[in-house]
Amino acid sequence: MLGKLTLVVGLGLAAATICAAANKEQKRLENAGVVMQEIMNTPEDIPQQVLEKAECVIVFPSVLKAAFGVGASYGRGAMVCRTGENFRGPWGSPAMMALEGGSIGFQIGGQATDLVLLVMNDRGASSILSSKVKLGADASVAAGPVGRDAAANTDAYMRAEVLSYSRSRGLFAGISLEGSTLRPDDDATEQVYGRRLTAKEIVLGGKSGTPVSGRHLVEVLEKGSPHNESKPAAGN
Repeated sequence: MLGKLTLVVGLGLAAATICAAANKEQKRLENAGVVMQEIMNTPEDIPQQVLEKAECVIVFPSVLKAAFGVGASYGRGAMVCRTGENFRGPWGSPAMMALEGGSIGFQIGGQATDLVLLVMNDRGASSILSSKVKLGADASVAAGPVGRDAAANTDAYMRAEVLSYSRSRGLFAGISLEGSTLRPDDDATEQVYGRRLTAKEIVLGGKSGTPVSGRHLVEVLEKGSPHNESKPAAGN
C-alpha cells in the first residue's frame, strides 16, 4: 500500500513539474508578444521600412546580465518568420530560441533588458533555424537603426543578416550582439507545443498551428508589417 502511495505521489510531482515548466515557457512566449507590442508603440522604435524587409523576428524578454563573470548573459525567447516561399507570406508559428553571450554589451549592470533581433535574409534565417550560430561569424550582425536614423543606416542594414535592438529602462536603441551565440531551444518549444518539434519543422515545415500563448506576438507582427517588401534574391 505504501509503495503504491509513493508511486502515485511521485507521478503527481512529476506531472506538476512538467506542467510548471510548460507554463513557464508559455508565459515567456506571451511576454514576447507584450514586449513586441510595447516596442511597436514606442515613438522611436524599429523603422517601418526596416521591419517590412525582415523575414523573421526574434524577441527575448528580460535578458539578464550575470551578476558575476565578465558580461556573461543568457536569454530565452521566441522566433517568428513569415511563411511561404522565400518568406513572402503572412507571419507563421513561433519557435523558442536561446541566446548566450560572453559579452552582450549591456551598459546597465544587472538591469533586465529586452532584445529584439530582425533576420533580414534567407541565409540568416536558414542558419539560425538549423543549428547554433555565432553572431558576427556564422551570421553577420549589426546594431539596428532606430526611428529617423533609418535612412542614415541604410547600407548597414542591407548588408547585415541580423539587426539587433535593446530596450532597458524605457530606452530603445540598436545594440551590438557580436560574439553571442543563438540557437533553437527545442526543449522549450516542446513545453509550448506539448510535443517534440524542431524550429525548422515549425517555421519551414508548417508542422503546427500557432499556440494560444503565441497568438499575441504573431498578431502584433501581422498588424505592424503584413507584407514582406524586400526584393527577392536573384534567382528566386
